[in-house]
Amino acid sequence: MSDASGANPLRDPADRRLPRIAGPSGLVIFGVTGDLSRKKLMPAVYDLANRGLLPPGFSLIGFARREWEHEDFAHEVYEAVKQHSRTPFREEVWQQLVQGCRFVQGTFDDDDAFETLKQTISELDKAQGTGGNFAFYLSVPPKFFPKVVQQLKKHGLADQKEGSWRRAVIEKPFGHNLQSAQELNRIVHDVFPTNEVFRIDHYLGKETVQNILALRFANTMFEPLWNRSYVDHVQITMAEDIGIGGRAGYYDGIGAARDVIQNHLLQLLALTAMEEPASFEADALVAEKTKVLGAVKIPKDLGKETVRGQYAAGWQGGEQAVGYLEEDGIDPKSKTDTYAAVKLRIDNRRWAGVPFYLRTGKRLGRRVTEIAVVFQRAPHSPFDHTATEELGQNALVIRVQPDEGVTVRFGSKVPGTSLEVRDVSMDFAYGESFTESSPEAYERLILDVLLGDANLFPRLEEVEQSWRILDPIEEYWDKHGKPAQYQAGTWGPTEADEMLARDGRSWRRP
Repeated sequence: MSDASGANPLRDPADRRLPRIAGPSGLVIFGVTGDLSRKKLMPAVYDLANRGLLPPGFSLIGFARREWEHEDFAHEVYEAVKQHSRTPFREEVWQQLVQGCRFVQGTFDDDDAFETLKQTISELDKAQGTGGNFAFYLSVPPKFFPKVVQQLKKHGLADQKEGSWRRAVIEKPFGHNLQSAQELNRIVHDVFPTNEVFRIDHYLGKETVQNILALRFANTMFEPLWNRSYVDHVQITMAEDIGIGGRAGYYDGIGAARDVIQNHLLQLLALTAMEEPASFEADALVAEKTKVLGAVKIPKDLGKETVRGQYAAGWQGGEQAVGYLEEDGIDPKSKTDTYAAVKLRIDNRRWAGVPFYLRTGKRLGRRVTEIAVVFQRAPHSPFDHTATEELGQNALVIRVQPDEGVTVRFGSKVPGTSLEVRDVSMDFAYGESFTESSPEAYERLILDVLLGDANLFPRLEEVEQSWRILDPIEEYWDKHGKPAQYQAGTWGPTEADEMLARDGRSWRRP
């Protein structure tokens, strides 16, 4: 039993300790044959079912061009689950899930296929008791978003009957600049109400990202220091040790800044820098994130406060890696950035004068995502210089991946008769402190879609503010030369090191 939102009315919504279980519902995945669906979405659906968080009649419909029967699709889901699911495989869970698996073959401009999809949903409503509640997941290239959404409207698939819901789930990127993002939003909101559109940023589904809120607002030991009086600067890093793989068609022309900074890193900045929300409901969170993003100042000297790079051939993990321009499918004259670093400031009372350094790149030293809040040095030190020459700045580091947790770096006396102070670290790791492993981000986000909980999904206002910040940077890069080169396996171009050196600072080496 559930209400129109998808939530279970038998549980107390105020008691966050109880598991949130989706009501009668189903999920339609467009582009179901792609990597995202196979490696993340289908395994996440199984893991939710395995944890008892989906209704018994939950239904999964795949839509793609393959000439598959329902049994072929069920086999593909089975293989994806066996290879990529987080939780152990249980035959009884699989047998229940497979009852609701269906496949619709067709292209996005195929009216007959969308009529078949409409009929399939109607049949599942009767056979599985889905109650007319379906989410449409657009796991397709962004250029197809408008067509799919318009087809859903044309064939009545987005129509919500009384007591049921229809929702759209859109993968990033949300446009390629502010104008295209606004146009995309206009098209989507012409079909689906604002509260039924869910923009997926999978980073917001990670436990450690959500823990930023707990770390800041559930503890009195951090928040009093979380301001310009004590913080020297903030570094937000998302580094990958892989190249573009087989994503040349998607990546070339988009680049690191549009792919990562516009969404992931600016969202992490917003969560790190925002004021305390009135509550953790979606509207209150969005209001504070939008406010702080609106206060971000675009660098005045884009030549000195932004850097773009492109990886060249080098050694990574003991193997020779080709440069970006030698990758299959890449134009040898491409100016696409595989590395981007920017220095931003937030023009408000809390953060005035505190720089936020954001960087992302492919073929870097290792795979890591972290937020490092670096504190100012003590205003006065009674120690001799020789006693503290190995002492750095205090820092609180939130590790988003791969080893989720929090590290606090501070100075401690070295054991012995002499007085020497050196950096030490105090570490919290999710894997060691909790018996239950963290759910995959897509588990949390898919469940939230089915529940109608929009807390972890960027709203239109946030997307527009992000493009307001990035558009001038991209326009400057388009007009000024080529990306700086850096060897695969290093930590980016020397120009990025020089950007911080001019401020008397340096990048962390995670």
